Amino acid sequence: MRLPRPVLTASVVVTATGSLLLVPHSATADRDPPVREGSAQDGAAGNGAARNSASTARNALAAPVTDLSGTTAGYPREQVLTPDPENPADRSVKLGLTPYHAIAPKLNALQRLGDRVSVEIAGESAGGHRLYLVTVTAPESARETRAQERMRELIENAPRAAAKDPAVKRTYKTPVFFNNNIHGNEWEGTDAALRAVERLATAKDARTADLLAHSRLYFNITANPDGRIAGTRANANGFDLNRDFITASQPESRAIRQIGIDKQPAVMVDLHGYVNGTLIEPTTPPHGENYEYDLFLKNTYANALGMEAAVNGLGYTPAEDGVEPAQIPFRDQEEGWDDWPPIFTPQYAAFHGTVAAHTVEIPLQVNNAAYESLPVAELRRRAAVNVDVADAAVRATLDFARTHRSSLIADQIEVFRRGAEGAAQVPVSAETVPGVPGIGPEDVYTTEFPRAYVVPAGATQRSATAAARLVDHLLANDVRVTRATGAFRLAGRSYPKGSYVVDLRQPKRGMANVLLADGTDISDKVSVMYDISGWSLGRLWGATVTPVRGGTSLAAVPRRAVETATGVGYVAPRGTLRLRLDDPREIAALNSLLKQGVPVRLAADGSVLVPGSARAKAVALAREYDVAFDATKATGGTPLHHTRVAAAVTPGELFALREMNFDVVPVSTAILNAGFDWSAADVLFASSGLSHTGLDASARAALGAFLGTHGLVGRGAAGAALNAATGLLPVRPVAADGDANGVVWVVSSGPVTAGAPDHGFVYAPLWFTDLGPGVRVEQSYATGDPLVAGHWRPLADGTAGPTAAAGQASVVSGPHAVLFGTEPLFRDHPKGQFPQVGRALLTVS
Repeated sequence: MRLPRPVLTASVVVTATGSLLLVPHSATADRDPPVREGSAQDGAAGNGAARNSASTARNALAAPVTDLSGTTAGYPREQVLTPDPENPADRSVKLGLTPYHAIAPKLNALQRLGDRVSVEIAGESAGGHRLYLVTVTAPESARETRAQERMRELIENAPRAAAKDPAVKRTYKTPVFFNNNIHGNEWEGTDAALRAVERLATAKDARTADLLAHSRLYFNITANPDGRIAGTRANANGFDLNRDFITASQPESRAIRQIGIDKQPAVMVDLHGYVNGTLIEPTTPPHGENYEYDLFLKNTYANALGMEAAVNGLGYTPAEDGVEPAQIPFRDQEEGWDDWPPIFTPQYAAFHGTVAAHTVEIPLQVNNAAYESLPVAELRRRAAVNVDVADAAVRATLDFARTHRSSLIADQIEVFRRGAEGAAQVPVSAETVPGVPGIGPEDVYTTEFPRAYVVPAGATQRSATAAARLVDHLLANDVRVTRATGAFRLAGRSYPKGSYVVDLRQPKRGMANVLLADGTDISDKVSVMYDISGWSLGRLWGATVTPVRGGTSLAAVPRRAVETATGVGYVAPRGTLRLRLDDPREIAALNSLLKQGVPVRLAADGSVLVPGSARAKAVALAREYDVAFDATKATGGTPLHHTRVAAAVTPGELFALREMNFDVVPVSTAILNAGFDWSAADVLFASSGLSHTGLDASARAALGAFLGTHGLVGRGAAGAALNAATGLLPVRPVAADGDANGVVWVVSSGPVTAGAPDHGFVYAPLWFTDLGPGVRVEQSYATGDPLVAGHWRPLADGTAGPTAAAGQASVVSGPHAVLFGTEPLFRDHPKGQFPQVGRALLTVS
């Protein structure tokens, strides 16, 4: 339940006859030289190993399957899967569902049923379990498969030609994608998928034959095997994967992302639980403003009606089975189940050309308290009903894809055409989306796409490391990026050679814009949001990003396409070295130096000074983290030391701390009460799971003794409460609405926030007033209205809105504590804010 293709290595050319030619890039295309001392090309040398590893893995996953002759293999693509050890503790066993260890043998058996079923390994989960992607289609020769791939490329890269191509209309197979079990304790989608694959593998009827002759059906059998086994919503890293698509911090999310890029589904269904009656998207307002929403709504609503009829047609009733009739939020609800953020699987899929995408919430709860309290027989009855409901949704979707094949592909082509040609969006209305009842002005959301974005090189770029990270992330999301081969002017501004240009005239302009745009303040549009409302990578990831507005031509910009960002790793050849701390990779490099015993000093400008004697170590770190060690003549500074962090934090924060290479020991109220050895820590970071009032006398005394000589970094209400209970900083926290969130303007003024970006992220924001002696304001919310994008309303009494926070302290510090009212590590997302936490942990005492 939703709770609060690789980049082409060739240029695409369309001939006069509409044929597609792939022209290989020159061998002189942008490639990254190795890191070497005292050398740089365009101010950058080398490429971070972390980035190279991600790129290599991405390309390996995306590479077409080949046979021994080196040609693209056809279908089926069968393989014998090694079974996993039997695990009686798998939580699906109790429900009578398929445990993870039984999936591989089941898939082996399904492949033996005929020539329709193929299995590929799409990746591995955080816990090391295989992710199985099953393809069901009529057999294809290698030649036919290559033809399908050429048509898929044509649809994205030359949509106007694809729309006229008779081969596309006649022979292209509609890609349909079913994602299952992304929340680990919402199990039944997996079993419905296995049932559907078996039925499709053996059916002899003409409708199935027609479906498979004109479709490729993809099933991600379990998107979250870690959670399936453990009975948890999250994966082994504690992440809700259905909130991770804008960040892609987790391997499961990245695998689904690559499936979307490689397979380019026109239709997708994400099977969840549990809402009674079965909830079938499309959603309530607000709707994502970067979608081609008219095409999305048209198809999603039509398929929802078919799924509704199929689910209700099963004959389950409230009185006899406890199953309520299905519901469609767009039709049946006012607000509260929106498709605004691109963090959910169906909403993210829309940016890869999916024109009918749904979350489907099956009805009967079997997880959480129900799992523990209900008799096994009742749990199994409910699970069996849920499998039936999920299977009905699958069957209806397959029928929709079969009967609407031509219009689905035509609409996907139109999505890409609008992007490539910079065409206007079409606002939804009764005229533009006929057949969908109840469309009103509350459903109209569009955006003004800029002509381009520039990620500048040189002195105007806040962080070259952050810029490289951002560009690689754009490329991983199939956004096309070019790099200037010479200096240029654009919209009255000058940019140096090496700057990156993201032309919004590209097929996936919606993806580019949803990642880079500021976003919108929608506080006055609806009273409640389902999840986050702001997320801008252009503002939050630490790089300088400049939108280019209006009808500016890019014709005079000398540039070429890139497949990866040019590395920035560099080490000055002599003297003392200076490492900026503007990006989490730089904090990670710093922590590595400290762990190795290198004497590092914090300079007044917030950078760190590294002795020339550590140059060899710096070279290794420049290569590993893609960071630059410049020469400096600065002296002095405050010595820094290896810092061990006791962390009572969210899973996202824990992941971010480890990303920055901190040694972290998780703690909680229970762990402290059990007797924690504080000698294993140098600082406490508290934001979640630690209550001072919940500590017993011994644990409270031990914590007090630790904070008497060490430091506290607190975030949010829990951090502020612990500060108040221990009397460290004399401040009064003021809380906004707990659901308020978004991108905010901030003004930094202290050493902890030195050089920080002028935007931050908040969720349940705090600010601090009544500042006592010794309290320093590190950062404040901007004056006026600090909310740039998101949803933040005053409380019912009219207080605590964004204007009340304006000018107030958002981050404060003192001799033994730093408190954050912002959320700088939220779900491992706002990368540009991470160094604030890094500095706080390294310097608080």
